Amino acid sequence: MIRINIICVGKLKEKYLRDASAEYEKRLSGFCKLNIIELSEAKLPSEPNDSEISKALTAEGEAMEQYLDAGSCYNIAMCIEGKQMTSEKLSKEIEKCGISGSSTINFIIGSSFGIDEKTKKKVDLKLSMSEMTFPHQLARIMLLEQIYRAFQISVGSRYHK
Repeated sequence: MIRINIICVGKLKEKYLRDASAEYEKRLSGFCKLNIIELSEAKLPSEPNDSEISKALTAEGEAMEQYLDAGSCYNIAMCIEGKQMTSEKLSKEIEKCGISGSSTINFIIGSSFGIDEKTKKKVDLKLSMSEMTFPHQLARIMLLEQIYRAFQISVGSRYHK
């Protein structure tokens, strides 16, 4: 069974988001071994300058490093400049990983300031959900739903209409 890690900076603060995450975690349990890894957000002042943001992203990137094993993992950074793809294409991408021998797929969600450039250079794919802006914490729920949808597409379910 393929392992999917969602490596994210920060915790879900709202109960309704935690409930949604739990629901998708339950749904995905029949398709993959899902692990959500919540990394600590770097402490920043309320109005951080560029240097402070850069240091925070570097620290968060260093915390992500231990999970980005280049050998057997396929690493996907969720970032605004990434490639957009349909749900069907994401499904094929996940299938391709399993066939090619990648036993683990890491989806990386940075902080509201993004992901460190050094970390982005180590990934196999940069993926963007949309050109629109969404609340940062909603990104995890949207990603979980799309991963679930991808597995449903793979098995030919009616979930994906």
